[in-house]
Amino acid sequence: MVYAGKADDWRAAMKNLGTETETLEFKKTTGELKEGIISLSSMLNKNGHGVLYFGVKDSGDVGGQQLGDRTLREISQAIANFVKPQIIPSISSELIDGKNVIKVEVQGSDKPYSAYGRYYMRSADEDRELSPTELKKLMNQKTAADPITIMEAPAQDLSFTKLKISFVSSGLTVDQETFENNTELKTSSGKYNLMAYLLADVNDISIKVVSFAGKDKTSIIKRNEYGGTCLVTSMDKVLDYMDSINETRVTMGNHKREEEKLFDAASFKEAWQNACLHTKWEKGNPPAVCVFSDRIEIISTGGLPADLTKDEFFKGISKPVNAKLQKIFGQLGYVEQTGHGVPLIISSYGRQAFDIMENFVNVAIPFNYQKGISEEILKGIKIILTQAEKAVIEEINNNPHITIRELVTATGYSDGYVRKILTQLKGKGVVQRQGGRKAGTWIVMNE
Repeated sequence: MVYAGKADDWRAAMKNLGTETETLEFKKTTGELKEGIISLSSMLNKNGHGVLYFGVKDSGDVGGQQLGDRTLREISQAIANFVKPQIIPSISSELIDGKNVIKVEVQGSDKPYSAYGRYYMRSADEDRELSPTELKKLMNQKTAADPITIMEAPAQDLSFTKLKISFVSSGLTVDQETFENNTELKTSSGKYNLMAYLLADVNDISIKVVSFAGKDKTSIIKRNEYGGTCLVTSMDKVLDYMDSINETRVTMGNHKREEEKLFDAASFKEAWQNACLHTKWEKGNPPAVCVFSDRIEIISTGGLPADLTKDEFFKGISKPVNAKLQKIFGQLGYVEQTGHGVPLIISSYGRQAFDIMENFVNVAIPFNYQKGISEEILKGIKIILTQAEKAVIEEINNNPHITIRELVTATGYSDGYVRKILTQLKGKGVVQRQGGRKAGTWIVMNE
């Protein structure tokens, strides 16, 4: 087709992606890969995120990019080799007006980032190399920055009804006009930030409680999902669930009744809320809870802040990773500034409860007693059945001739886990097996 009109009319007929900005860079082909990688590091140092297109001219017109079997991999390898500290880019090919382009997206908060051993800063649509003085200033800002308030949210269509309800429930006044500014939910450019995404009514943040059959992660019993919504709501849902499984052991002796909880709820609450507050959300790994047969583990991403020693940590000295999020949590009554959470856990379980790694902190809360199967525990104790045990008993009551294979189908548990449950129930004196393997019958003795 021939366009006989003006040059502007001809350009309008082509697909144009706009102009380059502080977070958007165009490269004609991957022949400019080095320059593109420099632009990525430059945008990371300025805004913590950036987008790079190959196959797009400086003007924004789509010219197209040849794609080979290794093209995307070569881009990924070059970024891994020449951007420090390392980042994990999102690289994809897109078809625009019948032409292939490559889109590279990056996010990161570990400033300063170098490319090919040099440091750059984005200024409008240019990549300017930093002077030693500017680099030192950027490095000094690293500890002061609050990454989740700088990084843009992956979605911008956000609402905060649940967060506002939490504020009102805490006795705070919510001004609809100024709420988002007062809670600092936007970046300096007016976009919703990552903290806003965490606190939005709807998001893609996964918050899981995973239960395992034994003392390791070999066999999963149950996976509960409490994410996808405002972090404050998700935190509360996890606390409610953990409270529901915090069984009470009742012992009778010397005409005295004694009760003991499975684990210390206050210690778990502190560990869980601290995990949600201090995790490095920009890394993309949300905190999680794992429930084993003998303990609970709460894991968060990020390790200790660079300027906080282990001794200071154990003494309760707090240097928040997410200061703005801590402010919101404090307003809602979730955290205090006294730093008593870690000492509280240590007073119950000792320093060994904490496994502090370079990139993770794991808190282990052991159970105060073993659930169900030992003879010593059973003496003088009211029999306590788990939900899994109750499910198996219900199926046996419905069909005393039920086979293990049928129990697996009916309950959804694995063969090995069903056999373990039956062993536990026999040990508790709840069920007995009469007759042979093929023609035998299950008898429920006591529930």
